[in-house]
Amino acid sequence: MSDFIRNDKRETILKNIRNNFPKVKLHFSGSTPPEIFVGRVNYPNVFSGILAPVQQGNTEIMASPEEWVEKNLSIEEILAFRGQMIYGRQITNIKAHKSLSSVTQELALSSRPVSTEFFLKKPPELNFISSNILSIMANPAPIQRVILEENPYIEKKVDYLVADTDAKATVALHELYKSNIKISHLQKLFSAGLLGIKPQRKMVPTRWGITAVDDTIGKELLKKIKTYKQLEEMRIFSDNYNGNFYAIVFLPGEFKFEVIESQIPPELNKNNAASFSIGFWKDYEGFFGRKSYANSVTGAYYANRLAVSEYLEKIKRQANVLILRETSEEYYAPLGVGILRELNRRMLKNKEIKAMTFSEALKIIDGLVKLPIEKYIKTSEIISNYNRQKRLNDF
Repeated sequence: MSDFIRNDKRETILKNIRNNFPKVKLHFSGSTPPEIFVGRVNYPNVFSGILAPVQQGNTEIMASPEEWVEKNLSIEEILAFRGQMIYGRQITNIKAHKSLSSVTQELALSSRPVSTEFFLKKPPELNFISSNILSIMANPAPIQRVILEENPYIEKKVDYLVADTDAKATVALHELYKSNIKISHLQKLFSAGLLGIKPQRKMVPTRWGITAVDDTIGKELLKKIKTYKQLEEMRIFSDNYNGNFYAIVFLPGEFKFEVIESQIPPELNKNNAASFSIGFWKDYEGFFGRKSYANSVTGAYYANRLAVSEYLEKIKRQANVLILRETSEEYYAPLGVGILRELNRRMLKNKEIKAMTFSEALKIIDGLVKLPIEKYIKTSEIISNYNRQKRLNDF
């Protein structure tokens, strides 16, 4: 889905940030959640830095999509957290190990907030950085130096695998994932260049790192999922969070995966939908996976696929999986793909609706989505091909 933010939405976001803009001196102490950021512009010489509020204590919720969705926080509440943090940054080469790079890596190791002392060159700007993949980051400021005021809390498994410079990054990520290290923490470790074979370690832009971790873990889960029996019945899940409505449909068959996204005008309904020109963002993969990046849905595709893979691994089945996402005007500030992954995870813990036939499943979906089901039938590869293919269960 496009990263473009309309001017009126941008002003609304800025207003929220302005209302929470901290009074900050060039020298201050605060507890970073911990949160780091590595940019991608002018790669390999990129902006990198640390985010922290001008306050001490437990600030973990300020940078945790897991908690935002679990607590059902509003966009205003999340922007209030983001608006309180200062993004101290400097230009760093991705392979350099300057003082800020070293502190950034130390912070990435921590699974708890860390008290940090900041020395800024200039006061922070009232501005923000956003995309559909990243959480909004506000108040950038050039940083002179930063000092950790306490030792980071490092999980034993994290310490072990970061120290193992012979383990490939994909192996380390999967081992940490199996040890119940949060996905958001894994993404920080990967972005800070702390995983993988030693000669290959380097900082990775956060935007790329988020998707790489979702993709890597999802692919690893799918290796086993594709050996499981096919799902016996049709299952449908739905949920909504801050203007992001999702419906996930599981159909008997070998693993296939498709995501279709659309933006719904506030005045649209089933009766007048034909008078609107609705655009779709769509990406698909068959049993043998994708060979190219999901350029249409982008990072959300891999976040969605990870949540779905976790569910299929839990029930020990494979299936055709169709995800429909409809966004409304309520979702005026992009909060990153982390909330979409966590929303999918939450949704798949809910009670499913079961359907006995494909036509019944389509009728149920039509009752959930705002667009007429005919529009999805014309757009979806999974729907259009589902009844054409013979499955083992048919013989």
